Amino acid sequence: MKTKIINLKNETVGEIDLADEVFALPLRGDLLNRMVLWQLAKRRAGTHKTKGISEIAGTTKKPWRQKGTGRARQGSLRSPQFRGGARIFGPVVRSHEHDMNKKVRKLALKTALSSKAAEGKLIVLEAAKVETHKTKVLAAQLKTLGLSSVLIIDGANLDEMFARAARNIPHVDVLPEQGANVYDILRRDTLVLTRNAVEQLEARLK
Repeated sequence: MKTKIINLKNETVGEIDLADEVFALPLRGDLLNRMVLWQLAKRRAGTHKTKGISEIAGTTKKPWRQKGTGRARQGSLRSPQFRGGARIFGPVVRSHEHDMNKKVRKLALKTALSSKAAEGKLIVLEAAKVETHKTKVLAAQLKTLGLSSVLIIDGANLDEMFARAARNIPHVDVLPEQGANVYDILRRDTLVLTRNAVEQLEARLK
């Protein structure tokens, strides 16, 4: 699949042949959904916690005698029915991660790349490099390209000036090739790959 290569001035500077086994796979919504859920579950802190009855500070004395008061029998003021008492079956500190096969993760990334290509929302950039770290300059160039919600993926080594310039622009993310992931690709409207990123992604995913 051939596509044109442009620069930051929106000028066509060449063509590149995208590998069909990476950029032309059929859309699998179920696979993308599984991958996004896996990513979001993996990054959850899981630090939510409530106290059980053994963790509540307070007396262990029986509130009143078992029989003869006319009241319901009670064994502890730390029980969940009392104010300040325990919480039954509350959340505990745990990991939300679950397993996902490496081949499935790889297929999901290729499917995400293919979905952007099929929608016509994949742009190949000659290079993600700028001469100044000023955000205003890069923002103007992205506006010329018609990019407002975009993920830009460069090669293994990001241009420091470009990364700094893009850092403060809303809805613009910049990642190295090894950081390419399904969630970030899908959450932005347009995907921009540099020529280096295309070559390195194809080498990794073929």
